[in-house]
Parts: sequence; structure tokens; C-alpha cells
Amino acid sequence: MRKLGIGGSALSPIERSVGPPYAFPEAIKQLGPNEVNRPLPWAELTPSQRAFQASKMAVHAAMVDRMDHEIGRIVAQLRTMHAYEDTLILFLSDNGASAEMMVRGDGHDPAAEPGSAGSFLSIGPGWSSMANTPYRRHKTWVHEGGIATPLIISWPKGILSRGELRHAPGHIIDLVPTLLEIAGGGPIKDWKGAPVPPAPGKSLVPAFPVDAQIDRECLWWLHEGNRALRVGDWKIVAAGEDSAWELYDMKSDRSETKNAASEMPDKVRDMASLWTRLRDEYFAVAKNGPPH
Repeated sequence: MRKLGIGGSALSPIERSVGPPYAFPEAIKQLGPNEVNRPLPWAELTPSQRAFQASKMAVHAAMVDRMDHEIGRIVAQLRTMHAYEDTLILFLSDNGASAEMMVRGDGHDPAAEPGSAGSFLSIGPGWSSMANTPYRRHKTWVHEGGIATPLIISWPKGILSRGELRHAPGHIIDLVPTLLEIAGGGPIKDWKGAPVPPAPGKSLVPAFPVDAQIDRECLWWLHEGNRALRVGDWKIVAAGEDSAWELYDMKSDRSETKNAASEMPDKVRDMASLWTRLRDEYFAVAKNGPPH
């Protein structure tokens, strides 16, 4: 990843005490003694635990391989239709690997083959830590391990650049403005007689030909009480509603290992004030709801 120029400059330390974001003790019992709900060192696992954990990652890898095949079928069909060159394809993953461990649906049979319909397995915090390398934490948190995801874009006729990296931060909210610009459309201004709030996202089209920054005020997060705000290269983040803000320079410390909050209290205060103002604005929009 360092050779490719992605992932920052350092590896975040494993937080051994951080397990799943929600406690499901009954599920852990049901999953059996080979399941672990903390990112323990591999050397500390028993041989049977190692075999079980390896089987879980094999199932996960098989899922990714199956996905590659099915995406390949779509691409092959586009080529058959002579439509591939002029088709925009955007591929991204969910918001960070998950440390969640639960049993849903039809339940979990410990005797069932891993990955079969009788099983319900999660990769857990150990594999999630690896999958989010080199970032901190997991899905649900809004440290980089919980929000960072790669975006791969292919559009042979529309993007002349090939195999190049873009470093501007984007967000899922940017996809609609991007597609609207490409299609020559515009945002909806009113719906059933009521004005529609302006879309928060920005078009990513300026970053298609060159490694350009996207002009925006900030990016804002709130997920299950976990909070974050990014303005330029600076990011404040807090794990939980009652936790103090941390401050990181995303340009030099994408792994969030050097908390600069105590050194730059004014910046933290200004960014926290902006986070609160935006929260109030977004909550007001949500409270009003859509027109009927």
C-alpha cells in the first residue's frame, strides 16, 4: 500500500481492548469457544481457534472472489453490447470493515460448514483490524477505519487518464451531483410545491482528468454518537457522545496516531463549533421531513 501511495505513512497500533461496537453475549456463546471478540495476537490463539479464524477469512475471501466474477459478467455483457467504452462504473466498498459479531436470521449451527446456509459468522475485530489496515477502528466508529473506503472509477471514453490516483477526499453524498453533471442535469429545486434543501455533496468530475481538490467547506459525520468533521487536511473525531475531541492532520497522519488537540485548542474549538452548527441545521431539515 505504501508503494502504491495509498493508506498514509504509518500503521495505526492495534487497540487490543476495542471489540465489537455492540455487545451480543448470547451470540458469542452460540458461536462457540473458537470465536474471539477482541483483536488478539495470532500467537495467543489456540490451534483450534486459528483454524476457525482462518476458515472465516477463507469464506470472506470466497465472497470477494465471487463478487469479482459477477462484476466481470456485467463488464463482459457491456462489451458484448459495445457499451463498455461509454459506461461509467463506480466501485466502492461499505464504510469500513466491521467488528460486529452477531447471529441473525435462521441462526447459527456450530456444526454447520462455515459459509453454508446453516452458519452465521462475522469476521470480528481481529480480521476487521487487518481489513482496515492501516486505519484506526472499525465500521460504526468515524475514525478512518470506520469511514474510509476506496473508490475506483472506470469510464474509457469519458476519462482519458488511466491507472492514476486521486487524493481528494470524497463522500457517498458526492455521487448524485457527479452523475447529474455527467448526464447534463441539475438538482431538484422543489418537490410537491415545497423547496428541496440543497444537496450537501459536490461533483467529483473536476478530479477525473487531474489530481484536483474538490472545493467544499467540510465533511461532517455522526454515527451512533460517534462524531467527526474534516476541514481541508484537518479532522476532529470523537468516539462517543461524551468523549473529548481528537485532532489529526490527515495529510501527514492519516492513521490518526498523533492527537494534536492539546497543542491546537483554538482549532478544535472552531471546528467543534462548526460541527455543532451543522448538526443543528441537519436535524432541523430531518425534523421538517419531506412534503406530503
